[in-house]
Formats: sequence, structure tokens, C-alpha cells
Amino acid sequence: MPELILFNKPYGVICQFSGNELRPTLKDHIDAQGFYPAGRLDTDSEGLLLLTDDGGLQHRIADPRWKLPKTYWVQVEGLASDEQLERLRQGVDLGDFITRPALAERMPSPDVWPRQPPVRFRKTVPDGWLSLTIREGKNRQVRRMTAKVGLPTLRLVRAAIGPWSLDGLEPGQWRRLSIELADLPRVDHADGMAGRRGRRSS
Repeated sequence: MPELILFNKPYGVICQFSGNELRPTLKDHIDAQGFYPAGRLDTDSEGLLLLTDDGGLQHRIADPRWKLPKTYWVQVEGLASDEQLERLRQGVDLGDFITRPALAERMPSPDVWPRQPPVRFRKTVPDGWLSLTIREGKNRQVRRMTAKVGLPTLRLVRAAIGPWSLDGLEPGQWRRLSIELADLPRVDHADGMAGRRGRRSS
């Protein structure tokens, strides 16, 4: 049966097992042979990273055609207006592509661990938190989305991927699960492809 590791990646950890002279890597935290990341999380982002020992499961998680939702807690510079939230919900033109509609809401400060190093704030500018759920995984997409609508990201924590969440994992901790592929959410690929064709032609 395929296995899955849920890992709470700390800030500054690189999503690779090979060594790095400047920063810690997955090798410094996870002692499990044959596991590889299913998707990535930027070095300066924190939170849920999934790893698996099964190629089929890795494909199901990482391939955007399956459209597994990814939920992020985003600390931003500024207080989000209704207009800014609506722009995130409708899809943001980032120049090289237009994002799919997202779920975007204001949220109270989550009960998360202090970041090391701490976030740098500007005393004259307030900050707030958003819950942002997307179904894509482009490079630095969430940071680009919030910046585009005038809300630069200060801190980014991935809270959930599909049915899996941090669920109390502290930074650097991980949990191992057995997974049945048949239990994963199924997606109508025809609908997904039609949506992408429609967006490209708009």
C-alpha cells in the first residue's frame, strides 16, 4: 500500500534530500528511505509538504489536472479590502498566466509557531491574515497573487493539501500514513481541460 509522509516544513528548509552547504534540507529532518516530495514548497515558505514512496500517488498529488486544493494562511502587508478579495476570487492576471478563481477570506491571526527569523514589519503599515485556497501550483503563485492586488506577502504557511492538513504538527515534525489511491478525490479531466482551453482563449 502506498505511504505518505505529512511534514511541517520549517522556514528556510530546502525541499530536497541532497545536502546544501548554506541551508538545511529534508535530509536534516526526515529519516525515511525511498520518499520524495509530491510537489514543492518554497524555501521561504512554511507548512505542509507531502512526500511519498509511490510514483502513482506522487503523480496524483502533484499533477495540476487533479486540482487538489491547497490552502494557505497568508500574512500580508496591509488590510485586505473587499475589492482586493474579489480580485483574488475572480482570478489574477500575472502576465504569463491568469490564475483560476481562488477562495479568499480574511481570517484572524492563526495559532501558529513563531517564525525564525521573525517577520520584518513596517511600523507605519498594518498587517493582516488571509486564508487563500488555490488549485494550481505555479512558481511563487500565492506571493505573486497577493502582490498583484496590493497586499505583499510577509509570511506564507501552507495549512492543507486536499484532505490532508498540518493537524497539530510542529515545525520539523512529520507523520507517516498508508493511503489507498481509490480513496482520493476524483476529477472529471474533460471539465478541467475545457476550463483551461476557455481561459487561454479569453
